[in-house]
Amino acid sequence: MSDVRLRFAPSPTGPLHIGGVRTALYNYLFAKKLGGTFILRIEDTDQGRYVAGAEKYIIDALNWLGLEFDESPAKGGDYGPYRQSERKHLYKQYTDQLIEAGKAYYAFDSADDLAEMRKRYEAQGVHSPKYDSTTRTSMKNSLTLSEAEVKDYLSKGENIVVRLLLNPGEEVVFTDVVRGEVTFNTTQLDDKVLLKGDGMPTYHMANIVDDHLMKISHVVRGEEWLSSTAHHVLLYRALGWEDTMPKFAHLPLILNPTGKGKLSKRAGAKFGFPVFPLSWKGETEEESFEGFKEFGFNPKATLNFLAFLGWNPGTEQEIFSLEELVDSFSLDNIVKAGARFDIDKAKWFNQQYIMSSDTSDLVTFVKRMLEEKEMSYSDDFIAGFVGLMKERVTLLPEFLSNGAYFFSDELEYDEKTIRKKWKAPNDEHVKKLFGNIEAISDWKTEVLQDEIKGYITGNELGFGNILPFVRIAVAGTMKGPDVFEMMALLGKDEVVNRLKKGLIKFEESES
Repeated sequence: MSDVRLRFAPSPTGPLHIGGVRTALYNYLFAKKLGGTFILRIEDTDQGRYVAGAEKYIIDALNWLGLEFDESPAKGGDYGPYRQSERKHLYKQYTDQLIEAGKAYYAFDSADDLAEMRKRYEAQGVHSPKYDSTTRTSMKNSLTLSEAEVKDYLSKGENIVVRLLLNPGEEVVFTDVVRGEVTFNTTQLDDKVLLKGDGMPTYHMANIVDDHLMKISHVVRGEEWLSSTAHHVLLYRALGWEDTMPKFAHLPLILNPTGKGKLSKRAGAKFGFPVFPLSWKGETEEESFEGFKEFGFNPKATLNFLAFLGWNPGTEQEIFSLEELVDSFSLDNIVKAGARFDIDKAKWFNQQYIMSSDTSDLVTFVKRMLEEKEMSYSDDFIAGFVGLMKERVTLLPEFLSNGAYFFSDELEYDEKTIRKKWKAPNDEHVKKLFGNIEAISDWKTEVLQDEIKGYITGNELGFGNILPFVRIAVAGTMKGPDVFEMMALLGKDEVVNRLKKGLIKFEESES
């Protein structure tokens, strides 16, 4: 393994959004490209937002997608624990170090104190006042109170947080792999809370300490964290770790299908597509979501689709295996602009993977779906069915929804076509042709084709006037695979039964 170490660090506050999956994928691809280590770290310091089952969901989702970790809570590693809630003592240690160095301070303000401060400054015309060098002078903290008062507050142990001390007017400059040089001024920043009143660290403190101790070499995360990076750079400086600070790469947003706004779970509900990898059962219907897996997406197709939401290989190639993505991936080819979520493109990727899938894999899937419906068919029949349908579906459940007529003779007939074409002399020829089909003994695709086409051409009939009745009698619809191959697969007894039922239906249309 190289010194390249990347982590995916989700918070277990609910189901993993598909944007988080893309972040995990990019971290995985970059780590594997350079022979590095891919790490899962669970950032569960916000106990108020913790959701039971969310950590398992995250791991199940990434396992389904085939993104394997080298180090994780389950797998362990040399830099554990890999849950932040189990590393609490470390954050206190480094927070104390910052206080002793004069880089951080205690703050004792209550929620009412903070609300009053904001109200006071807003009345003075200050837009969105923050806790900073201007406002902290009027607040209850170890910078404004006497030593005795500070000791008194500390002894009571109430409303105690630790804040990062920022000096106004300093420039914070860092290079982002995707966005180039980025500059912030500390005047624009607030004195972030590092340690909360419950003794747990905030994201900012835990993130820096863990990345340093776990020797993370690159931080690849969403664009929404770009504005926090200035505080992180300042923390690296304050702790004396600037020389080992990881390289940053902030990924573009995944946008709604309209191209406006960040992709949200509401957009998925509105447009009828998944925005989570797996289904999630919430406490209410509004909090429950269907996943890519249950929607019918192949996990490999899902990864291929997500890879292109913010990355371009620089070639015309679109279909990539995971190994090919690893070989081709580069942070330099990540785009800055937001990537529009196109569900039709996702379906196209899925269709390509279905068409190229081994028939045996699809047989297993279809067989399982049939068993769930308490239906049993031979593997040979299912294999024949898959062969006929695999180029006609975009989502896996469509095998049964689009090909339902293979498994039932209770058909939904194309009434419009029947009414339009069931007229003399077509009706008499259809009856004669059906009788000829019943008389066929060598029930093979080519024999069926020769007999049916031979009858039509021999009687100088139009294929468009006769052949639709064969298809409608067998499948109920004009859509579907080659009718002769379909008849051969269904077998003579089943097809003859359907032809007879079809004739009854056709004759009923006359009345």
